[in-house]
Amino acid sequence: MTEHIVSSFDTDLKELGRSVVEMGGQSERLVADSVQALVKRDSELAQKVIVLDGPVDLLQREIEEKAVLIIARRQPLAGDLREIVAAMRIANDLERIGDLAKNTAKRVLALTGEFHPQKLVRGVEHMSNIVLEQLKVVLDAYATRDEVRALEVWQRDGEVDVLYTSLFRELLTYMMEDPRNISLCTHLLFCAKNIERIGDHATNIAETIHYLVTGQLLTEERPKQDTSSLTSVAFPA
Repeated sequence: MTEHIVSSFDTDLKELGRSVVEMGGQSERLVADSVQALVKRDSELAQKVIVLDGPVDLLQREIEEKAVLIIARRQPLAGDLREIVAAMRIANDLERIGDLAKNTAKRVLALTGEFHPQKLVRGVEHMSNIVLEQLKVVLDAYATRDEVRALEVWQRDGEVDVLYTSLFRELLTYMMEDPRNISLCTHLLFCAKNIERIGDHATNIAETIHYLVTGQLLTEERPKQDTSSLTSVAFPA
């Protein structure tokens, strides 16, 4: 009887983990598709991203409900409890990542019909490639419980911040040089901020993996290097 209960509990935990991995794959795809929609000016793909965010939200709620049910029924301790808490935390981050991808897709629809100089979009695409790589690595790290790879993502958080700050200044310069760029650059700034925040959520997941594997919270300060809020801009009168 005891062996059956333990086996059932292990099955519940594995199913919970599989659901998180599935949700991670869906969120990763939404981010990739939202950026592709922006680069290729593909309003149909952007609309698809908006629609497919719904199933991601639903999966997050299912994971949360499943986790609460396991806690209520099994009263897990130590490592098992960390597995459940980590699943809920990561699912919350993935849900937010999906929302940010959807927001980027909405910006693509708002830009329909406007002229897109590719040099303006290229910086956003470059930053998104790095964030997507970090997201893939951290999701693989969760699947394999690889705390070392998770920490590598955590340590690279500042890299995305530097790119965002540089892109922020570049887009502001384009706006000052030609008022016709203001609408496009404003939308691109919001897209870039969405991507930067997706990077922050990937870093959150890395911290959760560290907690899951070691039982310890990261006490070091996150390596943030976003100085865009300190940028002073003087638009011509």
